[in-house]
Amino acid sequence: MLQWRDEPKRCLARCHRRHCGDPTGQIPLPARALDTKHWDEFADTLTEDVVGDYGSSVGTELHFTNRTDLVDYMRSALGPTIITEHRVTHPEITVTGDTATGRWYLQDRVIVAEADFMLIGAAFYRDQYRRTAAGWRISATGYDRTYEATMSLANIGFQVKPGRALAD
Repeated sequence: MLQWRDEPKRCLARCHRRHCGDPTGQIPLPARALDTKHWDEFADTLTEDVVGDYGSSVGTELHFTNRTDLVDYMRSALGPTIITEHRVTHPEITVTGDTATGRWYLQDRVIVAEADFMLIGAAFYRDQYRRTAAGWRISATGYDRTYEATMSLANIGFQVKPGRALAD
């Protein structure tokens, strides 16, 4: 059983050794695909039967039992005018055969300029991974928030311009 914890240099070296069969260098990280709105790439990080449990976000409970529903929700809720930033760090990954579990520290921001709204927060992601014929995929995901803060951007002179990473 491999654990990613206290030895960062050794763990990073393992990440680059893809031949060893463990997922540490191959774990799908959907944050970039999510933030750049590459929905097919985002979907490809998930198993078809993925379970998503994000708890309550801005008063709405978010639970999913398949890839289609989870991706469709993200695509509609985080449309082209909504800017998101998801940073995941401090991975703790445990591999057992063809499955793995992961915990990640999350800091996120959601900017809805049209509504003069911003959400910032932090959480601990808890993921489960499964080795498939296509490689490692996320089979369950969710997070437990440490905090979620919202603010109005009205009357503070806040301006945001989407960057070229969001251009298709």
